[in-house]
Amino acid sequence: MHAPRPPLSTLHWPSRCIVCRQWSDARCCGDCVARFAAARPRCVRCAIAVPHGVTTCADCLRAPPPFAAARAAVDYGFPWSDAIAAFKFAGGLDRAPALAQLLASACRDAAAGVDLLLPVPLAPRRLAERGYNQAWELARRVARRLALPARSDVLQRWIETPHVAELPREARAAAVRGAFGVEPVQAHRVRGRRIALVDDVMTTGATAAEATRALHDGGAAEVQVWALARTPRPDDA
Repeated sequence: MHAPRPPLSTLHWPSRCIVCRQWSDARCCGDCVARFAAARPRCVRCAIAVPHGVTTCADCLRAPPPFAAARAAVDYGFPWSDAIAAFKFAGGLDRAPALAQLLASACRDAAAGVDLLLPVPLAPRRLAERGYNQAWELARRVARRLALPARSDVLQRWIETPHVAELPREARAAAVRGAFGVEPVQAHRVRGRRIALVDDVMTTGATAAEATRALHDGGAAEVQVWALARTPRPDDA
């Protein structure tokens, strides 16, 4: 008798790596993960890269952010900036599973301290233009990998804000002030809960900080930030 064929869902079909474009059994090949996504020391509060032996960067010591901790999988730069741009602006949802896997791996040891994953929301007009929220596409896949619940209808963006990446650093906090709030019907999901706020890129942390304040106002016990990529400071680039 012939052995039964394995289900198609268990087979690994070859595909091109999103970084090197070589054929691989993963959308981000092992060589590229080892070369470009190796773990490195990061500030426990804001996820900026720090030297070995440092746990908290000088900025966070001087002015701690409102979120309790932050994680990032990679630095925002080559080759991830291109991969994220394609995912975010060019309909590249095929990249979402590989990018989510990077983020899940970086956050796996923090999952035990989290009750709920929430994406940083897009305003309705921008969501309609793009067709999807890249933060939710990451959050729901990370949640599945880490066996955590995730919701896209709890944290809302009430104010259409400019692209903060295009603003001077000092203007970003003002641009997002008051932009977020907890949906009143969903407030019970936040009260007393430990939240991980998921985003694709964390630049200065202004958006994450304002969203964290909204979650604290809604009764969240603690907020972490999980970002796929962290933008290095200009003097670190």
